[in-house]
Amino acid sequence: MAKGEKTVFVCGECGYESAKWLGQCPVCSSWNTMFEETVTTKKGRAFSNGSFVKAQKLSEVETELAKRQLTNLGELDRVLGGGVVKGSVVLLGGDPGIGKSTLLMQMASNLSQNSKVLYITGEESVSQLKIRAERLKLLGDVYLLSQTELDIIESEISRIKPEFIIIDSIQTMYSSSVSSAPGSVTQVREATGTLTRLAKTEGYTVFIVGHVTKDGAIAGPRVLEHMVDTVLYFEGDRHDSFRLLRAVKNRFGSTNEIGVFEMCDNGMQEVKDPSKMFISGKQAPGCAVTCIVEGTRPMLVEVQTLLSPSPFNNPRRMAAVIDSNRLLLLLAVLEKKVGLKLYDKDIYTNVVGGIRIEERAGDLAAAVCVASALSDKPLQSGVAIIGEVSLTGEIRAVSRLDKRVQECVRLGYNNIIIPESDSIIKVDGAKITKVKTLVEAVQLLVHNAN
Repeated sequence: MAKGEKTVFVCGECGYESAKWLGQCPVCSSWNTMFEETVTTKKGRAFSNGSFVKAQKLSEVETELAKRQLTNLGELDRVLGGGVVKGSVVLLGGDPGIGKSTLLMQMASNLSQNSKVLYITGEESVSQLKIRAERLKLLGDVYLLSQTELDIIESEISRIKPEFIIIDSIQTMYSSSVSSAPGSVTQVREATGTLTRLAKTEGYTVFIVGHVTKDGAIAGPRVLEHMVDTVLYFEGDRHDSFRLLRAVKNRFGSTNEIGVFEMCDNGMQEVKDPSKMFISGKQAPGCAVTCIVEGTRPMLVEVQTLLSPSPFNNPRRMAAVIDSNRLLLLLAVLEKKVGLKLYDKDIYTNVVGGIRIEERAGDLAAAVCVASALSDKPLQSGVAIIGEVSLTGEIRAVSRLDKRVQECVRLGYNNIIIPESDSIIKVDGAKITKVKTLVEAVQLLVHNAN
């Protein structure tokens, strides 16, 4: 081993370093994730050309209003908070084949109409990128570079001086000053640190593609997500045409926004009205429509439930894109407060379109679905159900009810069930019915259904 080098063991999940190998990481509790790496140690203290920066009072700091650059992809701009902020670093993760490179190629083509864009790939050749651009019928003239070594990439960036840089992907980049293999924790951290430094000092806007693990998290150390300004996840089934772009971290906007795309022959197409995508419009037992809010966007979704006699002592409880623990809680309230006998039924719950319901406003719709499926009675047409169910069986108020009701009316759902505690009284074109308890809601919607 060369002088100044030492061997450490680094956790591939969280980046924890240890002098010896450990079966389980003491920080993130992951098993068999410690990898041996050689690092170079430097003696002495490093100085920045003898210069230093003085601390400033908050009132003395001068700020400039960050001007956002639109990508001309409305759904992407929405998730980013209104456009791309100059000097920011955006990390985009997603399953293989989900469309990350396609989306970024379309974005690069749009931005290159008025700005210099450098697309750096470590997984394809420039001729392959040209074939993709021709297939997508893109018109922009983007700078292409097939390279993985950071020193060469940095010199090309200094020569071209682009406003936007796209790295596809960060796991393929490596620095010659680090002895680890590309994709290792040290290399990923070094590459991201270099790109972040360029973005903050030179004002470049950097987009980084990150691979994901089998659990869906971005591969590499967790510190990678802390180093960047924005973390986006591209979600969806590769066998389905619809894709969801979700922000899990955003220093310049909301983290609750989602963008909806459809994969077509000519690339990613924006879905302007996603509410129509998540409702089937059919009236059948075990189906109910509710309205959720993702960021600033209200969306109608259809919850579906199927009940069947269980041949097992412990019946199955399966919930797709709904929190399974929340479903169990709702079933317990239905049995205790409403008196439904569900102990011998297998229960399967799903949401049309595959969107995941995170908030509690869909509780009442999910509970009514179970009651409707048990009684084998469909709900009336044009009914939308909004409300949170408490452990006592009461229907609690939800936020932004006015926006939810307006979205329901826009799509023709004029009979709207809401919590009694909400202050909304009248909305043009809507019949508002308030319910106080889950028993009252089930009696109104299921037992009195025609």
